[in-house]
Amino acid sequence: MNIFCSFGAHHTVEYARDELEKYLLLIDENNALNIDVGVYSDFDMSTDGFTVLDDEICISIKNNEGIIAGCNERSVLIAVYRFLTELGCVFLRPGKDGEYIPHKSLDNVSLEIKERPSYRHRGICIEGANSNENILDIIEWMPKVGMNAYYIQFREAYTFYEQWYSHTNNPLIAGEKISLDDARVFCRNAIEAMKKRSLVFHGVGHGWTCEPLGVNGIGWYDHEEPTPEQEKYIALVNGKRAWWGKKPLNTNLCYSNPEVRELIIGDIVNYIKGHRDVDVLHFWLGDGANNNCECDGCKDTRPSDYYVMMLNELDKRLDSEGIDTKIVFLIYVDLLWAPEIQRLNNKDRFILMFAPITRSYSQSYEIPQSLPEIKPYVRNKLQMPKSVGDNVAMLKSWQNQFDGDSFDYDYHLLWDHYNDPGYWKLARILGEDVKNLYKLGLNGLVSCQVQRVFYPTGLPMQIMARALWNKECDLDFEIERFMRASFGEEYKVAENFLKAMSDLCEPEYVRRDKIADEGVVKNLSKAGEFALSAKSDIIRCMDSCTDSAQRLSWEMLYHHTEYCKRFAELYCEKAKGSSKDVINEKKEALLDYANSFELNERLQPYFDTFVLDVVLKRNTTNAELFG
Repeated sequence: MNIFCSFGAHHTVEYARDELEKYLLLIDENNALNIDVGVYSDFDMSTDGFTVLDDEICISIKNNEGIIAGCNERSVLIAVYRFLTELGCVFLRPGKDGEYIPHKSLDNVSLEIKERPSYRHRGICIEGANSNENILDIIEWMPKVGMNAYYIQFREAYTFYEQWYSHTNNPLIAGEKISLDDARVFCRNAIEAMKKRSLVFHGVGHGWTCEPLGVNGIGWYDHEEPTPEQEKYIALVNGKRAWWGKKPLNTNLCYSNPEVRELIIGDIVNYIKGHRDVDVLHFWLGDGANNNCECDGCKDTRPSDYYVMMLNELDKRLDSEGIDTKIVFLIYVDLLWAPEIQRLNNKDRFILMFAPITRSYSQSYEIPQSLPEIKPYVRNKLQMPKSVGDNVAMLKSWQNQFDGDSFDYDYHLLWDHYNDPGYWKLARILGEDVKNLYKLGLNGLVSCQVQRVFYPTGLPMQIMARALWNKECDLDFEIERFMRASFGEEYKVAENFLKAMSDLCEPEYVRRDKIADEGVVKNLSKAGEFALSAKSDIIRCMDSCTDSAQRLSWEMLYHHTEYCKRFAELYCEKAKGSSKDVINEKKEALLDYANSFELNERLQPYFDTFVLDVVLKRNTTNAELFG
């Protein structure tokens, strides 16, 4: 075997070469492949028409000799993993025992592939409770399935590390305090991992409405009352200028005040100048909804008009500084209502991000024959759209004004996977959503999600990645390929169990898209019984499994039977209208069991119980996300 790259090649190309060599030896240590690895320019191939955000791969091998190339360094690495996938490797999940590697003879390998992915933006955004190792593991995994971008929210991602290390929602583990400097070290580790692979680095988003006022935007934390100097810049709501719900991060400012706009724009420009490693910067306003300024200067102008005003000023300032950083603006909650007056002047600077946080996941994206009428904008009395059609109508109203680059920023795997314990229905919805993004005029997805989302399987993640690369992919084929690699020849046992859990656990009811009736109660009762009855077959398959990655898949499925039993018992009691005490008892039983996963180093990387706790509290009290 001889694997080459050019002398002095970029570090990502060298890494791609090393990865190819490593995996080929695992497949066949006696292989005789001779492959040159490099960027297109190494092989006199054109890179015309590509931006730094684009990917294309070329694999040209005949009788064990040829090239693996990409239009940029990141694409070279993706091309290497694509070649390994064609040889039968399946990258099931991050971490140890997360890969199915076939052991076979590599004689006379021939393969011709030249592809651009269907979508430019194929990314993941940090959420949930994570260790330093969890984040490094998922960044390592992403290019293996063709994803190209990672988004670190906030300036240090402090809250997403603190939620793990403090263990505030898990009484089984003693917590430890981390400092802002600790989070910065973890964040720097993540950035270095991205740069090693030449992934697109998205940064910040939250915090631009409090950092310029001297308040760290590190998470959704309560804060002492604003100082008089801060107060004059804060949105006037219900006759008072104060932190919204005591949380600076959720607080909007008085955008009609030119001093406010200057503070924000100046802070963004200074941040970019000091952080040139950020490829795509997100500029968002305050989180939450119905919290915009009601002063005389603001009340008659939509927040989106002031937002676009600031975006244009930011573009002008960056141009004057010779800075070409891309800026993401989002349409989200109140900002779903498009501006009435202002328009973006330079579409090449900006990327539109569609963030339908209140949508339902019982239906996938589609273009209705006729779009519903958008409800009038009534300041601070808005009802956020829940149906797919209502959300798409609001997207279209923005697209009528802006025809530049864009992507979807969706939440399938932040909360909704906790509503479908089999992941089967959700994986299908997610796959169909991604396949249909182009119909919405969107060029990809950055998934806002927990990182530990591979329990009981990584099926939704795999389907998301495969559909982002190829919107024409056959979901049935991809599902079978993944399941067979995850569980081996007995994969139908696992498939039948997961399908049954998705059907019987009534995710439509759990997410409140369906009312409780006798059928719901009956299915939830059956779900617990089915989960227990499946144990014997799962144990048999686990005990006979010799592949380490597949054995871990069976091990997680075994643990999942008890989880599903407790899940079904909780929602069955809720559907029957049982007392709060009974429902709470069942909820705690489910949480106690899930929390124990985090004591098991083999399970910890794959299930986030911090966010499970949040979702269960919301579901069992029928609380709204934006109430």
